[in-house]
Amino acid sequence: MTPKTKKLILIFIFIVSVTVTAYKEFVAKSVASVDVVHIQNIELPKEGCTENEQIIHHTGYSVSYNQEWCIPNWVAYELTSDEALGEVPRGNDFVPDPDVKGRTATTNDYKHSGYDRGHMAPAADMKWSKIAMDESFYMSNICPQNKNLNKGDWKELEELGREWALLYNSVYIVCGPIVDTNYKTIGENGVAIPKAFFKVFLRKTNDSWESIGFLFDNKAGNKDLKTYLKTIDEIEAISNIDFFPLLPDDIENDVENRLNISEWKM
Repeated sequence: MTPKTKKLILIFIFIVSVTVTAYKEFVAKSVASVDVVHIQNIELPKEGCTENEQIIHHTGYSVSYNQEWCIPNWVAYELTSDEALGEVPRGNDFVPDPDVKGRTATTNDYKHSGYDRGHMAPAADMKWSKIAMDESFYMSNICPQNKNLNKGDWKELEELGREWALLYNSVYIVCGPIVDTNYKTIGENGVAIPKAFFKVFLRKTNDSWESIGFLFDNKAGNKDLKTYLKTIDEIEAISNIDFFPLLPDDIENDVENRLNISEWKM
């Protein structure tokens, strides 16, 4: 091997070493950035607001599961533009959540009940991951929902949520049931039938935070989505849930008290 060849090999090894080091630093910074976002958990409501609360974190969403009701108190997650473009095929295997401790609903509770197995975190929002898709069919993410609502206005809002994720790069979503004190049930496990459902959205554009909320009665109907609009403060008063508590107090108070429909493309 000539001295010139040795020199070229050493130069090549040096370039490869520098490239690998730079790549490792880039990956480390990217992971650190993702970890910071994950740790912040801006979408999570305040713990302890609801009774019989069992917090469970899955791949695509977090759920506050209510063992008495056998349905969630709330389900929360972030939906990004990349996730909204996912192409994982839809699943259809409704199963009990293996992380639930205690009583749980089964799909048999819904048979001949007249109610759909209504997703809170929709399967179509979980197409970015096979695991997330499968976990969206856990019964802890499901509520008895009027068939017309599930396939109509509720579905329309789910589709709008994905459009917003694409348009605004990311949206934080919290949804769940409103259950009366004297609620009725379905199935052998006594699954609570909600009287209504809420869904709230939060997003940040540059230095501005915007929020919007919706409240649906659990019954048939076909209306313009704007007829269901509520401020987050209004939904907090109805649900007794404190949304987005990790926002600075001044921002939280401001964004949850106002409803700038013009800031949301509908």
